[in-house]
Amino acid sequence: MKIAMINGSPKVRQSNSAFMLQALEPLIHEEHEVTHFPIRQRALTDVQYIELCDMDVLVIASPLYVDGLPSHLFSMLVTLEKFMRTERNKDIYLYVMMNNGFYEGHQNQIAIEIIQNWCQRSGVTFGQGLGQGGGEMLGFLEKVPLGHGPLRNLGRAIQELAHHINTQGTGQSRFFSPNFPRFAWKWAAKRSFWEATAKKNGLKKKDMLRRL
Repeated sequence: MKIAMINGSPKVRQSNSAFMLQALEPLIHEEHEVTHFPIRQRALTDVQYIELCDMDVLVIASPLYVDGLPSHLFSMLVTLEKFMRTERNKDIYLYVMMNNGFYEGHQNQIAIEIIQNWCQRSGVTFGQGLGQGGGEMLGFLEKVPLGHGPLRNLGRAIQELAHHINTQGTGQSRFFSPNFPRFAWKWAAKRSFWEATAKKNGLKKKDMLRRL
């Protein structure tokens, strides 16, 4: 099969979406051909859209933006829908991995439903969706083996997703949080992310709490 991997994150580097795609790719069988489509820096060309219409599988990884999709990913899908209606001549399966900064993975449900609706409009088969909560933790867990510790739920979900991709199967969408206590996640986010970022930008804790 020909498999397209699409990173929907606007980040230049160290995106959670890239982390999830990198975790998935080694689980794809070697006989399949994997192609990466960059959409962050510039719009896809007509040739690239036609190439996507000739894929057997599309895999999208994206962060959650206001319960939906980032604008550049949404724009790409709007254009791709038009090409699908005229250029697609085979069954195509789509799988999506969403991540969000909230602890609860079910926050991704609406965004995955948007992708499902897009599939229905475009004549594409929706294979499965994954919704990972606590996405900002992923950047701190690069040395943790997938399927262990805080990545236990994510590892199991990606293993299942890879099976469906390799067989062009379908499955129920999965929503999950990191295997990490919520109170500890909240404390870690406060100390290692919000307060550290504020300090880097010359702000103090009282500045963050100030009401205008």
